[in-house]
This record gives sequence, C-alpha cells and structure tokens, in this order.
Amino acid sequence: MIVGVGIDVCDVDRFAETIRRRPGLVRRLFTEAEAAKPIASQAARFAAKEALAKALGAPSGMSWVHAEVLTDADGRPSFKLIGTVAERAAALGVQVIHVSLSHDAGIASAVVVCES
Repeated sequence: MIVGVGIDVCDVDRFAETIRRRPGLVRRLFTEAEAAKPIASQAARFAAKEALAKALGAPSGMSWVHAEVLTDADGRPSFKLIGTVAERAAALGVQVIHVSLSHDAGIASAVVVCES
C-alpha cells in the first residue's frame, strides 16, 4: 500500500548560488559522501530529500543528514535512513522507498514513493 508520494524540483544554478552564499548549508543538508558530489548531483539529492519529506507528511524536526541518497553500481538511487527520518518512516509503517532522480537543462528533480 502506498503511504506517501513526494516530488520536488530544484534549479541547479539557484541551488549553487545559495551554497556559495551560505556554505554552512552543505553540512546541514548532506552527508560527507553526498557533499563530495558535483553540484547538479547535490541539487538532485536535495530534491530527493524534499520529496521524501513530502511523502512522509512533511513533519518538523527531521534532520536532512538522516536521509542519505546512495547510488548502486548500476546508478540506481536509494535512501539510507537513520535517526529522525527512520523514526518517522517507521511510525508510518514504511517498508520500501522508491526514488528516482534526474537533472537536465539546469533543473534537478526527484520523485519518491513510500510503501508499507
């Protein structure tokens, strides 16, 4: 059963400018591995985290670094959840999270579907 669906888009140039103006955001938004990615990949991961928050009902108090976007050897993205985000997902009965990322023409996007 679908518990929640989220979608988000992020303008890569605008995201890059925000990071240039406020570099401390990187530590608040990303794990070390995510922070090492190119800016377009960071923007897509930010969109994925926003989409996940929407799919989980957008509660306050979740930490962005508690949802890490991983990519397997074939390029397929997935989430590793810990802490506040894992707790929220468990409270909703989420068993499986599907995520799709894209970035093209200066826009990064993500779709997330949470299933019980």
